[in-house]
Amino acid sequence: MLLLALDTATPAVTVALHDGTSVVASSSQVDARRHGELLLPAVDRVLDEAGTRLDAVTGIVVGVGPGPYTGLRVGLMTADTFGLALGVPVHGLCTLDALAYASDLTVPFVVATDARRKEVYWARYDNARTRVTAPAVDRPAEITEQVAGLPAVGAGALLYPGTFPQVHEPEHVSAAALASLAVEKLAAGEELPAPRPLYLRRPDAQVPKNYKVVTPK
Repeated sequence: MLLLALDTATPAVTVALHDGTSVVASSSQVDARRHGELLLPAVDRVLDEAGTRLDAVTGIVVGVGPGPYTGLRVGLMTADTFGLALGVPVHGLCTLDALAYASDLTVPFVVATDARRKEVYWARYDNARTRVTAPAVDRPAEITEQVAGLPAVGAGALLYPGTFPQVHEPEHVSAAALASLAVEKLAAGEELPAPRPLYLRRPDAQVPKNYKVVTPK
């Protein structure tokens, strides 16, 4: 096995390579505006560090969000393109699940990432491997009662200490955790789904109201 993992659902542009036993190389940069610019060079760095080539990859796993439309689609399209070019399976995993897995917490907690518009993408977990609610997007004040008393993980939690007073690492998702979670699930015989984006809301860019299409007569 040589699994290539990548995630662009958050400001972190993160890539890793897993050989079925351990992560052999990884790269992460935090820049919310340069997903498309940073992702492919990161893949090249990871392959170079591992001393291998892209055509040696036997599978791909990509974070499916939730996340903003523009950043999320960069990773999804790249993963699909690699999968088609190499003829290898492409798997999708929830980005929040990778953050939860990296926390290694054994008590109930919540993961929250920044959804902009003064909202967070979030979900509750019984432990680092068990999500108990579907991913959602809400204003922190609207979920205070649902997350009261729970530790929190993620950059979204750091932005709203009134709702998430107990914040634990990690702040950002890592492809290393995404890859390790995928390998663990595959080793247990779990069939991973094809990547389907968790947008949860419409893109920020919208066609203006009363927009008139001008075409020549």
